[in-house]
Amino acid sequence: MNFDPHIATTEISDADLDNVSGGLAVAGSGGLSIETPIASVASGLLAVATPEGVTTGLAFHAATH
Repeated sequence: MNFDPHIATTEISDADLDNVSGGLAVAGSGGLSIETPIASVASGLLAVATPEGVTTGLAFHAATH
């Protein structure tokens, strides 16, 4: 068997790359984590804005030890 990779390359313009990768976007995220001997709490927030709209996400996790 021949395991040599077969790779073809081509050049792509920045404008075409924006269309392939989903275009331009602005994103921000933040998180908070608190841990005590009794419990731990973690949360996170994510927001992404693109020309198509805004997407947000929130995560929360709590656990006792």
